[in-house]
Amino acid sequence: MPQLEVKSLEMRTPQATKTAVLVIGGAEDKVHGREILRTFFVRAGGNKAYITIIPSASREPAIIAGRYVRIFEEMGAEKVEILDIREREQCENPEIKASLEACSGVFLTGGDQLRLCGVLSDTPAMEIIRQRVRAGQLTLAGTSAGAAVMGHHMIAGGGSGETPNRSLVDMATGLGFIPEVVVDQHFHNRNRMGRLVSAIAAHPDRLGIGIDEDTCAVFERDGWLQVMGKGSVTIVDPTELTHTNEPNVSANEPLTLHNLRLHILSYGDRFHLYQRTVLPAVHRISS
Repeated sequence: MPQLEVKSLEMRTPQATKTAVLVIGGAEDKVHGREILRTFFVRAGGNKAYITIIPSASREPAIIAGRYVRIFEEMGAEKVEILDIREREQCENPEIKASLEACSGVFLTGGDQLRLCGVLSDTPAMEIIRQRVRAGQLTLAGTSAGAAVMGHHMIAGGGSGETPNRSLVDMATGLGFIPEVVVDQHFHNRNRMGRLVSAIAAHPDRLGIGIDEDTCAVFERDGWLQVMGKGSVTIVDPTELTHTNEPNVSANEPLTLHNLRLHILSYGDRFHLYQRTVLPAVHRISS
């Protein structure tokens, strides 16, 4: 009989009592196994979950949020509601603040990350989410644009498929839930390695995280991130960078980066955000 590798029980059994931050590369499975969305649902409390959907990044907030409401209601969440925040002033609304104080999970949809930051950054609503995530009282997930906003420095746009250069990436200030990272999404699907490397050349004190579609980096409170989903998570680690020409070249000239470290992680692999160490997935061999 050939030997089969089976994913460990630990990966297949979400830990319902532990909050986390789920950073999703976009286009997550909403129809079949829904593994990433189900993990968020379980981490947010399972059948006792009170989930708020924030579709502020989207041009069609009611449509995109409604899809997630149906999914989480089908999974059995106790309460799911949409916080349709379109103007900064709404973030002062006592009802919105009360929802964010009471909920167990917040889900940031895709769309335009600049729009999302423009609505949420430096508001009372944002501060509630940030404090509750830090305190381990809330599970947070963001997909596509909702993933891009996770770092302090945010990729707001740019090109793809080119040699790294300064003009390839447009940077802005994100929401800073995980300030140590710069996140890019739809990563290999849209050939964005060059722009993530360009972003890290400009911010070598941060860690680059490139997340493929239908793939998620689950950030635990102990500093570990764990990969789940169909694709891979690419880590661009400049800790041992010895040289870059980034400050001295024009916007369209090729960038030089020496001694950049790269990790490609797939399902079950782990990476420690602060120790910068990697652990391979645990597999159980059965005959």
